[in-house]
Amino acid sequence: MAVVKTTPTMVSIPNHFCPGCGHGILNRLIAEVIQEKGYEKKTILTLGVGCSCNMNGSWNGDKIQTAHGRAASTATGVKVARPDLLSIAYQGDGDAYVIGLAETLNAAYRSEPITVFVINNNNFAMTGGQMSWTTMPGQVTTTSAHGRDTSLTGMPIRVPEIAATFPDVAYVARGSVHSAKEINRLKGYVRNAIEAQLNGEGYALVEVLCQCPTNWGMSVEKSIQWMEKEVVPYYELGELKGRRK
Repeated sequence: MAVVKTTPTMVSIPNHFCPGCGHGILNRLIAEVIQEKGYEKKTILTLGVGCSCNMNGSWNGDKIQTAHGRAASTATGVKVARPDLLSIAYQGDGDAYVIGLAETLNAAYRSEPITVFVINNNNFAMTGGQMSWTTMPGQVTTTSAHGRDTSLTGMPIRVPEIAATFPDVAYVARGSVHSAKEINRLKGYVRNAIEAQLNGEGYALVEVLCQCPTNWGMSVEKSIQWMEKEVVPYYELGELKGRRK
């Protein structure tokens, strides 16, 4: 008997992400895990400022649009007010690692019982493709027209590696949406991050490498090839801190 896979209710509204963007894939994986856990009516999603703002019109569940960089703080407030709910922060790298770096690291350091998903597409995508702290060496953006000069700006930041050193953090992983194999692995990371909160284990962070054909100025095929060649070797995939069994 054939298995019919239905669309999770939380992503049943069409999204408005650019063609080839990976945000929609992560949206789907999160929605699938929430539905598997029976938490469709018991989840509040806190949206950072960035391409994630598109989810205000497509995420078919309770959500809060917070100020730029403040998603971790807002998600923490949600969990304090309603500890019975699943509190998830959804952000981009510019929001979580540049504008909101203090909020991100302090929430991790305190091991706030929230789950954080960060899309890393190496630029400030919503505002025109400016350089982010995750932008690759030599990468051309609207504010690094000749390529990122790391002798002036430093090397790309790897926040999950920092968070993984904090002793009370429950779970840290980095996945990618550039291939079917990695998408399947990513769902496992999403599930672990959500289960860590539901089981009272503490803070969980999953970074997701994502192609951005629009701002990278590439076709979808070329952007995936560039991810495999340049981005993935620098940003190690896998579990950086596994859950305590």
